[in-house]
Amino acid sequence: MSLPLVVFLPFLGALIAPLFAQGGRTAIAIASSVPALIGLAALFPHWETVADGGSVLYTLNWLPAIGLSFSFRLDGLALLFSLLILIIGILIILYARYYLKKKENIGKFYAMLLCFKGSMLGIVLSGNLLLMMIFWELTSLTSFLLISFWNHKQDARRGARMALAVTGGGGLALLAGILIIGNIVGSFELDAVLAAGDQIKAHAMYPVALTLVLLGAFTKSAQFPFHFWLPHAMQAPTPVSAYLHSATMVKAGVFLMARLYPALAGTEQWFYMVSFTGMATLLLGAYVAMFKHDLKGLLAHSTVSHLGLITLLLGMGTKLAAVAAIFHVINHATFKASLFMAAGIIDHETGTRDMRRINGLWRFMPHTATLAMVAAASMAGVPLLNGFLSKEMFFAESLHVNLPAFLTWLPPTVATLAGIFAVAYSARFIHDVFFNGSPVNLPVYPPHEPPRYMKIPVEILVFACLMVGMFPAFSVGPLLYAASYATLDGQVPEYHLTILHGINLPLMMSIGAFIGGLVMYSQRHKLFALHARFREIDEKAIFDKVASQLADLAHKFTGSIENGSLQRYSMLLIVSVIAVAIVPILSLGVFVGESGLSPVDWPTGIGAAILIVSALATAFAHRERFIALVLLSVVGLMVALGFARFSAPDLAMTQLSVEVVTIVLLMLALYYMPSWTPRESLAARRTRDVILALVAGIGMTLITLAMLTQPFASISDFFLENSKTGGGGTNVVNVILVDFRGFDTLGEITVLAIAALGIYAMLKDTALTPPPSDGQGHAWTRDSHPLMLKQLARPLLPLALMVSAYIFLRGHNMPGGGFIAGLITSVALVVQYIASGMVWTQDRIRFKYHNVIGLGLMFATLAGVGSFIFGYPFLTSTFSYIKWPVVGKFEVASAMIFDLGVYLTVIGATLLALVSIGRLSPHSAIKSPRERS
Repeated sequence: MSLPLVVFLPFLGALIAPLFAQGGRTAIAIASSVPALIGLAALFPHWETVADGGSVLYTLNWLPAIGLSFSFRLDGLALLFSLLILIIGILIILYARYYLKKKENIGKFYAMLLCFKGSMLGIVLSGNLLLMMIFWELTSLTSFLLISFWNHKQDARRGARMALAVTGGGGLALLAGILIIGNIVGSFELDAVLAAGDQIKAHAMYPVALTLVLLGAFTKSAQFPFHFWLPHAMQAPTPVSAYLHSATMVKAGVFLMARLYPALAGTEQWFYMVSFTGMATLLLGAYVAMFKHDLKGLLAHSTVSHLGLITLLLGMGTKLAAVAAIFHVINHATFKASLFMAAGIIDHETGTRDMRRINGLWRFMPHTATLAMVAAASMAGVPLLNGFLSKEMFFAESLHVNLPAFLTWLPPTVATLAGIFAVAYSARFIHDVFFNGSPVNLPVYPPHEPPRYMKIPVEILVFACLMVGMFPAFSVGPLLYAASYATLDGQVPEYHLTILHGINLPLMMSIGAFIGGLVMYSQRHKLFALHARFREIDEKAIFDKVASQLADLAHKFTGSIENGSLQRYSMLLIVSVIAVAIVPILSLGVFVGESGLSPVDWPTGIGAAILIVSALATAFAHRERFIALVLLSVVGLMVALGFARFSAPDLAMTQLSVEVVTIVLLMLALYYMPSWTPRESLAARRTRDVILALVAGIGMTLITLAMLTQPFASISDFFLENSKTGGGGTNVVNVILVDFRGFDTLGEITVLAIAALGIYAMLKDTALTPPPSDGQGHAWTRDSHPLMLKQLARPLLPLALMVSAYIFLRGHNMPGGGFIAGLITSVALVVQYIASGMVWTQDRIRFKYHNVIGLGLMFATLAGVGSFIFGYPFLTSTFSYIKWPVVGKFEVASAMIFDLGVYLTVIGATLLALVSIGRLSPHSAIKSPRERS
């Protein structure tokens, strides 16, 4: 249970932590740190198991029919990323406490940060690919909110949209790839997928699945050509940049490639797609970083470059390269997060990030300067720092890439050139910011050191850079081995974590890169002049142009078919259905199956005739809206009688209840509309519509005949056999709704609630002027609430509520249930509104319908979550029998809690919608002080 706790505690913290905002920034920072501290404590007992190459599993069935389970898996790779997410997350929370201004919405910020943390933990700890996909999309959504936290800035909004569009599009590709992999393996469980690597790679769909999965990984980790979103996301607050865009979110794509390494790697497709993408990203990011004047822009493009380095290592296909990739994940997260935080301190204390202005800060901020210079030196790969060690492993592996003879020079050349650029832009970061003269027109002058505790996160990360650089085997050796063991499926090559491996070619490459980088920086003015000759590509402008063109194309297409005419939309829909269905229907040949037609008795025939005549009359009388509504109610009544005739009493009761509510709703709406519709259609158009209606009707008749006259095995036999034994109820319909297909019902009542809230939101500030008279010019009666109607309605209320309670309580074994009972209660209360008016009724109804909806959804959800506690899938119900004195033995089912949620949601949603429309009436204009929504 500890693994789900680690994942879901941040989400719980996101709900609780904002409550501490009133206590100040320190209080909310401490509260926001608690989930991570508990998470670290929960992971600690599993260290020995993971260090020995084992894994910890937790599985709880959720939707087993589609292969989705709450499956969590902790191995070395998941532990490494979990520690990065949790530890750096705590440091970011402390840092943000001093970075954010008092006037900013810190409760919102910490809530979104915790949601993002939980989403990232969900990705790395998921043991089911579909579950991982859910958390994958959550990181895209939460990062969008964090990047756009300063939503008053246009660049922040644009950067957030760009990030969401790119990573969201990649997420769709990843979902398709995961579905293909799950179809190949027959399971979405990670253990099964990793064990089926040979099966996946031998399958004909492997290239497609690999391409789709890599698209998801490349977009998330800002690989070329999807790299452009990351630098534009730097408009986010610096704590967001330090956390999302150096240590966590952009590492999600790298994690995915490492996680699926045993299942997908080892083929030529993997080698060429991953390694060459990484190579292009490595060089492009390093080159652009050199010429950026914005401090975070330089760090963002260097992040792109280092992500390309990790991707290149994973693509090389050798086991030692994979170890080097995992090692560089650790090193990059530490030095880059510390650099981003140092950049935030500089921006915070000087008011700018322009390196042409923030010169000579060593004199003003020596402590911060020292920390930033050590982290930048690690980024450059200076010896005795952690970046040097993984860079050496990268150089060594670049010499052993399996390429054709004429291309063997390419990887080491690219590696050395990227190393030169890394030294150059790191030297520029150090020299231009902390030396290079004096500050130029700083918005805040003189700058000074930040608050003491704001530097502690940077100090901890810089200390880690030093410890790993000088004592690698002691500080990070066991964790690196455990993560490599999980990535390589136990086949870890021999390697040694030492400061130097002797005088060898990789060391010469490092020395050459260091000297070359310093020379490049010394000639930076010439390089800047040369770079200025070329037109710089504005990725944001290109993205905006493409997005605008797509939107324009969509608008043109929509405009070509959409003109505001419901008649036209219906025609297009029906024509499309006919076009798609006509060939299969004609290919059936015989439209009446071997079972033949059932005999029709005279009551059924009369009912069908009334139904047909009423439906046709509704269409013919549609211009007289009130008459059409009356005829339409006859149609609904005959449908209900049809359900009753064919032994479906639940459906009949539901239909009758829905019919009453619907007619009231339409009556309220028609009150504000003309009582008749003008004749708009030409004769030719009416002829077309009649022909379409006949063709569609004949087609549906033929389909119905073909289906109902063929022998078939119905799923109803399963429900009939298992309703009592599996769900504890003899009313099969109700058991299906609250047990077998309870998840569908939960979704349906959620949609109903959203619809009601939408109606309320649209109408709460709406003012409509009703017509002064009816269609014949007769003025409305002054007696809006007749006395006889009041006297009849009020005593009916307790009777209706008693009937509603009876229908609700018996629903599990006899016709009834929460939905029908909720509609009966709603009708009873609506009658009070009609009879006595808005003010009188709401003076006596002291609760808000919003709360009733929320309470209903809460009960329904808790009924499903409760099954998790006992180790059963979501919404699994149980039942038992108890004996009470006098009453005797009777059944109690947990599904009643779910049905209660349905009951309350239906009442709240129905009444909220009807009252929202009813309050538009002038008779409700005088409102009581105690009126509720």
